Amino acid sequence: MLQLFRDAYENRELIWTLALTELKLRYKRSALGFLWALFNPLLLMIVMTLVFSSLMRFPVKDYAIFLFSALLPWTFFSQSLTYSVESIIGNGALLKKVRIANSIFPVAAVLSNLINFLLSLVPLSVMLLPLRFPFHWTWLYLPVPLLTIILFALGCAFFCAAANVFFRDVTHIIQIVLSAWFYFSPVIYPWDIVPARYQWLFRLNPMLYILNGFRLAIYQGALPSAESIAISLACGIGALIVGFGFFSRYQSSFVFYV
Repeated sequence: MLQLFRDAYENRELIWTLALTELKLRYKRSALGFLWALFNPLLLMIVMTLVFSSLMRFPVKDYAIFLFSALLPWTFFSQSLTYSVESIIGNGALLKKVRIANSIFPVAAVLSNLINFLLSLVPLSVMLLPLRFPFHWTWLYLPVPLLTIILFALGCAFFCAAANVFFRDVTHIIQIVLSAWFYFSPVIYPWDIVPARYQWLFRLNPMLYILNGFRLAIYQGALPSAESIAISLACGIGALIVGFGFFSRYQSSFVFYV
C-alpha cells in the first residue's frame, strides 16, 4: 500500500496529465465539450424521474433530488470501472517503451471520473433552488462518503485492470455486472421498499452503505450511523488492499500480455 501512495506522489503530474487527456478525448469534437459533464447527469435524472416517479410511482417526495443524490456517486463508480478496466491494455505501447509505474493508469482513470463527478455536482446544486429544496448542513459530511467511494472504486479498478490483461473477457463481463449491480443497489428506489426477507442479501452489497452516506447527507439532512460509516470505510479500505494486492502480484507480467 505504501508503494501505491509513493508511486502516486512521484508521478502526480503525469497522473494529472493522463486524467485531463482522458477527459479531452471523451469530449473531443463535441460542440458542448466539458458541458456534457453537467448535462449528462441532468438529462439522465429527468428521464429517470419521469419514468420512476410518474410511471412506476415510487412514493418518494422530491424524487428528483432523491434520485440525484445516489445516481451521481453511482455514475462515478460505474464509469471509473468502465474506463479503468482497459487502462493497462490501452497504454500497452507506452509500458513497452518506458519504465513507468503501472499503477498510475488505473489511478488516472479514476481521477478523470472524479473530476467529472465534481462537475456534475453543479447541476445538483442549481436544481435545489427552483425546487426550493434546502441545503442541509450535512453537506459538510460529504467528503467522508466521497473518500470511501474513491477507495472502493480504486480497489475495484486495480483488480479489473489487472484481470483484463490476462482475460480480455473482463471488459464485457464488467458491463453485465455493473448493470445487475445498479438494480441491486438502492439508487432508483428507497431502501424501505425491499421486502424484509431479502434485506439480509442487500446488506451484503458494499454500495448500499456508501450510497447511503450520500443520500442521507444530501436528501435527508441526516448522518449515517456509526456502524454504517465504519462498514463503508472498511469496504473502501478492504477493496483497495485486495485490489492493489492482486494488481501488484501480477504487474511484472503485464508487459508480456499487453
